[in-house]
Order: sequence, then structure tokens, then C-alpha cells
Amino acid sequence: MSATTAYPRTTSPDAIPGSGTPYALLAQVRSEVVRYRRMPEYFIGVVVLPIILYAMFGLPNAGSSLPEGTTVTAILFVSFACYGVVSQALFSFGAELATERQKGWLRRLRATPMPMWLYFTGKLALNVVFILAIIGGLIALAATAGQANFEVDALLRTVGVLVLGTVAFSPMGAAIAYWVRPKAATTIVNLVFLPLAFMSGFFFSLSSLPQVLQDIAPFLPTYHFGQLAWGAMAPSEADRLAFGLPQATDPALSAAVVAGWFVLCSVIAAAGYRRELERERD
Repeated sequence: MSATTAYPRTTSPDAIPGSGTPYALLAQVRSEVVRYRRMPEYFIGVVVLPIILYAMFGLPNAGSSLPEGTTVTAILFVSFACYGVVSQALFSFGAELATERQKGWLRRLRATPMPMWLYFTGKLALNVVFILAIIGGLIALAATAGQANFEVDALLRTVGVLVLGTVAFSPMGAAIAYWVRPKAATTIVNLVFLPLAFMSGFFFSLSSLPQVLQDIAPFLPTYHFGQLAWGAMAPSEADRLAFGLPQATDPALSAAVVAGWFVLCSVIAAAGYRRELERERD
């Protein structure tokens, strides 16, 4: 019997040495950013649109202040930033994830050594990158042309709430992506997103809605997300009421509602992911 010759293991000449999980996560985020950078229409729709809407509806209020000193443009910054956060979270984890499922991209990824949690974490990190771009553009416009006169501590609190909102609403998009047909995902996301945005007061006062919708609003996660963000920017109840915002809720209650929806949507998304795995094994 001939002896088996053992050859040393070698890597591909094109292989790039890694540095563990942080390096792999950074590489995944970079690949996602590069991919979307090559689609300027997506960047315009997700990042530029909230800024355009703010320029149209926020800037005409430049120089206006509320009774306790909060500027109207600062409050409107929060409204359109919340709109951008929920839009990015739902469309990135909803419509885009469904499209990748339809193309078989996720199936191919599962055949690689890369753990799938790294893929989802990279997509979530990309969401944060886009949200920071939206927030940065809105702040620049509000502070210059809008005369928002931001207080630094209030602005930092608000940005923190907005970034956490990105994490909180991404599982909702993923749940849609895994439980509807990929071709219908964009339509379903719009059917979910637009009512949530309008019924949470992102575009106009809730008092202008029918009473039945006003009664439903406090059960929505976006309503409580808005409450947290507006409260961070304008702690004064007088300013909030003068602007037309609903009476403030307990921040702990609002945080609990948003967290509850996050957990619920995460469970639904995970169930959809497991269902897809079982279908592939059959």
C-alpha cells in the first residue's frame, strides 16, 4: 500500500487575510455600501427624499418659535427624520431583502462559510449608515436655511433615539420579506409604511384624522417612536401642544411599546427564516 502524500494547505493568491469577526463584519458593510452606491436612484429615494420634503414643508417655517423657545423647524426636523428612519428600515429589510430572496442570493450565501447573522448584522449596519446620512443632511439644512437653533444636548438625545429606531423597525421589514411573496413585498411595505407614518403624525397633526384613527394611533410603534423623538427634542409640553402634537405619553411606556413590537417582529421574522430553511431541505 502506497503512503499518502500530505501537501501543505495554501490559500488563493488573491485571498486577503482577515482578522476575525470584526473584519468580516466591516467587509460585509463595505460591500453593502458599495453595492447601493452603484444604485443612485436608491440613494435618492431613501436619503434625499426626506431632505427634499423637509425643504418643501419645513423651511417655510424658518424663524418661527413656540412658546417655550423650541423652533418649529427643529420639531419638523424630528418628524421628517422619523419618516426617514422608518422608511429606510422597512424598505431595506422588506423590499430589498425580499428581492434578494427571490434571486436566490440568500440561498447561495447559506452555502458559504459566512454565518447568516453576519449578513443581517451588515445590512442593519448599512441601515445605520444611511440613517446617519439622512440625519446629517436634515441637520445641515435645518441649522442653516431653517434657523433651527438646535440645543446640543437635545439634538444628541434625538439622534440617539433615531438610531435606536433604525434597529427597532428593521425586524418589521424582515418579517414582511419572509412572509409575503417577493414580488408583492414593495406593495405590502408601502401599505404598511404609509398608514403608520400618517397615523403617527409625521406629516400633519393627528387631530385632523378621523376619531377612529386617533384612537388606533397609540397602539402603533411609530406613534410611540415619534413621541420619544419629539420628547427628546422638545421636553416642554407647552411647545409640543402648541405645535399640534398629541399629549406626551410616559417615555417608559413608549419605549416598552416600541421594544415589544421589536421583539414580536423579530420572532415573526425568525419563524419565516426557519420556514424557508425547512422548505429548502424538503
